[in-house]
Amino acid sequence: MIVGLTGGIGSGKSMVSRILSLMGCAVFSSDEAAKQVYFEEAVKKNVIALLGSDAYKSDCEIDRSYISSKIFSDTSLLQSLNGIIHPAVAQSFNAFVNTHPKAIIIKETALLFEAGIDKEVDMIVTVAADEEIRVERVMHRDGLSRNEVLKKIKSQLSQEEKIKKSHYVIYNNNNRSLIEQCAELIEKLKGPQHV
Repeated sequence: MIVGLTGGIGSGKSMVSRILSLMGCAVFSSDEAAKQVYFEEAVKKNVIALLGSDAYKSDCEIDRSYISSKIFSDTSLLQSLNGIIHPAVAQSFNAFVNTHPKAIIIKETALLFEAGIDKEVDMIVTVAADEEIRVERVMHRDGLSRNEVLKKIKSQLSQEEKIKKSHYVIYNNNNRSLIEQCAELIEKLKGPQHV
């Protein structure tokens, strides 16, 4: 079974992924895979053709702020970049699935709906948190201003939309144990309707 795990910036997707991993699920981080595929030969060549060699700081580091500045206000450029990165990530994911034949697979991705990945999974789980909590977390984590964080939140599909399109929601507002909620999710996944 493949579970798509998503949530807006600052919701706590990565924390939920770590807990599910400790509970025996095989977790694939699309964001981590995307960072790695940038250095595959064919991908690198296409990225440079699209964005220029400044997209790479070195042989092992992309220039995230340069790439963001290029694609943030240019949707066609963003779509072209996604057209290079997403197929490469999909290949990595297929290889991952083949190496975990009996596991519950968690595919963690911020852009689950935006990239159409929701159609490729058996179940969708959204990690949700109040906007104010998310803003505080991201300001603290990334050293961004409130306005910068709000801009990022507004650029994503709204949390309400994600919740509406999900089968299950884990709330990360610091008032209910994530471990408890993850354990409940796993029980549900192992239930008779999912065997």
